[in-house]
Amino acid sequence: MNKLEQQALDYHAAGQRGKIAIQVTKPVASQADLSLAYSPGVAVPCVEINKNPAKAYEYTAKGNLVGVITNGTAVLGLGDIGALAGKPVMEGKAVLFKKFAGIDAFDIEIDETDPDKLIDIIAALHPTFGGINLEDIKAPECFQIERTLRERLSIPVFHDDQHGTAIVVGTGFLNALHLTGRDISLVKVVCSGAGAAAIACLDMLVDLGVRRENVYVCDSRGVLTTERELTAEKRAWAQATDAKTLSDVIGMADVFLGLSGPGLLKQDDVKKMAARPIVFALANPEPELRPELIREVAPDAIIATGRSDYPNQINNALCFPYLFRAALDTGATTINQEMKRACVVALAEMARSDDQFGKQYIVPTLLDKRLLTGVTPQIAVAAQASGVARRQIDAAQYRAQLEALAQTLL
Repeated sequence: MNKLEQQALDYHAAGQRGKIAIQVTKPVASQADLSLAYSPGVAVPCVEINKNPAKAYEYTAKGNLVGVITNGTAVLGLGDIGALAGKPVMEGKAVLFKKFAGIDAFDIEIDETDPDKLIDIIAALHPTFGGINLEDIKAPECFQIERTLRERLSIPVFHDDQHGTAIVVGTGFLNALHLTGRDISLVKVVCSGAGAAAIACLDMLVDLGVRRENVYVCDSRGVLTTERELTAEKRAWAQATDAKTLSDVIGMADVFLGLSGPGLLKQDDVKKMAARPIVFALANPEPELRPELIREVAPDAIIATGRSDYPNQINNALCFPYLFRAALDTGATTINQEMKRACVVALAEMARSDDQFGKQYIVPTLLDKRLLTGVTPQIAVAAQASGVARRQIDAAQYRAQLEALAQTLL
């Protein structure tokens, strides 16, 4: 066991085990307090909620509570390790919600791999939460699970592995195009990987202006072509081409997007790309090709990874706390494409406004103190403009509220 591994175990085991706990938010110092917190006083809000379910957002923690839910079938970098073994990751997600956006979260690990049963279990839990963050559920089941829950429930359901990754990739992508002077409608994109995150990223790039006919996607068997038998999600990206491998399609590509596995991009592949290539090698913990090896053959490349020890880390924590903060505060029934796009644009503008902006800084850092107040309001505006908000907010007052919240989180 190396030093970091031992430190991680010590960190999780020290003091109170794990990383999260319950905090009581009302006084319970007297018999009078207890009579309000529980019997008999607690019956009064119960009656009010029974008459008007929306009152749950006024009298309970529902409006600031997110369920972080997994079945452990695709835990980050570890694969199908099961629900229990995935619990440290879900606790970690709860920590990030609280640290970055003041949102409380319960981690829920469900020992169920049948997608229909999992859908029913999660749907039955919905009265507890103001929103649901699905996490580390494998493809293709994750598509069905999220889609069905979004249809059934009137609270936001968000599969972060898909959409969180897509938002931050979209941010870095826009800024890389800005730095290299490229026209988004003309860029050629080659993607290694066709799982949940990859497909969500490609959907986002097309939403931002990439032409679908300029996108080539490879899975473990090679290029997605119209001659192959493919799932519906993959078939949407199939090209009518005789190309078989990544190397066959990467010639003069402007962008490589890797959401696959280590070593799948070669230096010879990078040499075939267009000048000033944009290389997002996001396999974690080991990227498709290490940045230093990319720079050996393309010194002017703009490179992003999923790792914290290289510049331009594509990290979902840049977006999901602020998406849920805005969704909860506006009472949004869903997190829609307009809200996700607003998040992309806000993050991109934030990075460009920084003196560090350049090929080594195309996305903000996780600890940028401007994120809560700079990104969340734009998402909230998008929720209102797109018609999914159940509560209208005053922009100036909301920003002031977020600034006050930010002071408590520092």
